[in-house]
Amino acid sequence: MESSAHSSGNSIDTPASSDPALADPGAMGELEATGLEATLEHRFAHAELLERALTHSSLAHERGSDEPQREDNETLEFLGDAVVGLVAAESVYRRYPELSEGALTRLRGALVSRRHLAEVAAGLSLGKYLLLGRGEERSGGRTKMALLANAMEAVIGAVYLDAGIEAARRLIEARVIAPLVASLREQLTASGGMGDFKSALQELLQARKQGQPEYRTTGETGPDHYKRFFVQVRVGAELLAEGEGRTRKHAEQEAARQAIEKLQPVREGE
Repeated sequence: MESSAHSSGNSIDTPASSDPALADPGAMGELEATGLEATLEHRFAHAELLERALTHSSLAHERGSDEPQREDNETLEFLGDAVVGLVAAESVYRRYPELSEGALTRLRGALVSRRHLAEVAAGLSLGKYLLLGRGEERSGGRTKMALLANAMEAVIGAVYLDAGIEAARRLIEARVIAPLVASLREQLTASGGMGDFKSALQELLQARKQGQPEYRTTGETGPDHYKRFFVQVRVGAELLAEGEGRTRKHAEQEAARQAIEKLQPVREGE
């Protein structure tokens, strides 16, 4: 996958901000908002939606009782997740009408994966615009994969509320789908199994005589209708990788995908 962002573990390298004002957990400045709008190619009619999309819960929770309370981006993230899923599903359905339901599902899953959305966010330098609490700021929240993916979904949700589905579709097609979908389709044609990372990992480990992978659910967060699962994949006592997803299956697939990347990194130029 072509991307200007590079990831390591649970964080992604993003362009560092040279403006100390951006580390201020106050309101988003007009210049910063204008810069991000130019990158998104969308001018918000309701600027408060963009600010809310970039407000992490750590900041919202740090506000004192005598300070104006902020809404965080969690509900916009929920909405954006649904919007990007719909647009991606329609896009692959229209692009590749010859594919089976299973193949279309794998294509959509790769396009809306947490890692891909985090990489899209990093490519947009979204991290430098995040409004974080002091603790999250100190712990490197601007480059955390989970926070970037959440913010990307929230921004998509904000664009949808601000201007409707067509504006959201333009953003998703340009930034999420178009840069990746053709290469994913080629993988599907070449292997017949793109996206079945658990099977691919098992085959890789068997070929190396390393044993069978084991998946362990290490945690879950969120209400019943919007859970996120965390899974580790191990071989013997060795931790290969960790993944997260909306379901245990998705989290296991993400853990397997990251394990394959670790064991069999793509050579530069491929």
